[in-house]
Amino acid sequence: MNGYQAALVVALLVVALVAAVYALGALAAVARSPLEGGPFLSGEPPAEHAVSRFHVRWYTITMVFLAFDMEMIFMYPWTLVVADMGATAVVEMFIFLGLLLVGVVYAWREGAFRWV
Repeated sequence: MNGYQAALVVALLVVALVAAVYALGALAAVARSPLEGGPFLSGEPPAEHAVSRFHVRWYTITMVFLAFDMEMIFMYPWTLVVADMGATAVVEMFIFLGLLLVGVVYAWREGAFRWV
């Protein structure tokens, strides 16, 4: 069996597996009555649609949050190896933090942190 045939067999197996999972989900689904199928909000009816639009300002705040979230993800492993690597690791982390600071200054200048 050459490479193309093996890839085709694997692709067909993946398609068959996905179809089987969808079929099993359709067979095992429990039918809900319309009165019990609404979203849970402490018994109150929802005030707005679940797919309502958000102000564009929230997307910028989200991007800044994700940048700092990634900072923490990179800083934890750095703390484990900084003693072994020495001053090089410290310089690299300050360069990384400097780049994040440039992003925060840019977001601040663009007004991403204004709430009004």
